[in-house]
Amino acid sequence: MMAALGTLAFLSTLWLLVVVGASVLEESGAKIAAALRGRSAPARMTAVVRIRTRSRLAKPMRATPRLRAAA
Repeated sequence: MMAALGTLAFLSTLWLLVVVGASVLEESGAKIAAALRGRSAPARMTAVVRIRTRSRLAKPMRATPRLRAAA
């Protein structure tokens, strides 16, 4: 039982290291690659995001008693 718990702890630690390493490479992988090649880091590109706003919200329609009876 002790070996199973030790293996589980080892595998979970290994998984955590892989996840943290992947997130570090995702964030600064280009900088690390440029440093290894001896070049300066590329400029960070920013994407233009346009947010659409609704021009006018439609007023909710209230049903008249005649229309309610039809339903």
